[in-house]
Amino acid sequence: MVQRHAEGPRGGGRKRLTVQDWADAALSAMGEGGLAAVAVEPLAARLGTTKGSFYWHFANREALIEAALDRWEQKSTESVIAGLQSEPDPAARLRRLFAEASELAAEDPLEVSLPASAGHPRVAAVLRRVTERRVGYLAELFMELGFPPDDARRRALLAYTGYLGHTQLAHAVPETLPAGEEGERYVASVLDTLMTAAPES
Repeated sequence: MVQRHAEGPRGGGRKRLTVQDWADAALSAMGEGGLAAVAVEPLAARLGTTKGSFYWHFANREALIEAALDRWEQKSTESVIAGLQSEPDPAARLRRLFAEASELAAEDPLEVSLPASAGHPRVAAVLRRVTERRVGYLAELFMELGFPPDDARRRALLAYTGYLGHTQLAHAVPETLPAGEEGERYVASVLDTLMTAAPES
């Protein structure tokens, strides 16, 4: 990526755009139309600027895609996890995580559209990192709740696949999911099941 901080020649009255502005615009386009929607001229029009602004910040379209995916990874995963660290109770942290992640996912089509573009090597790489980070974090929470590592990993995978399925339904056929307080009770019951130890045989 071309690392520059100024927009280029001064004047013209336009707001100086940043790498983050372009990355956010690219993420919005991905959410609306997938990876194919990331095109320089339409994004420039969306941002009220010219292609010159794009080439001031990026060497090419692939560099923009990489910056956008890095931005998504930070916003959708690292920032969410960081925001939970003030909660000392792992059970409460797990409940907060699912409540906040489900709310964000309902508003963010990228949770559905990005996996559909997994054939792109950069998308595949970020999906691998994000999936491992999320599942690993869930496994840590289950271990904090007293589950042994193997069991914690299995529960983390089950929790994450449940989240992905819930997210897919929320975007594709939202009427199949309970809403409001009933929806909150449903998610709570799923977490209760995941946090309950299997009876000893």
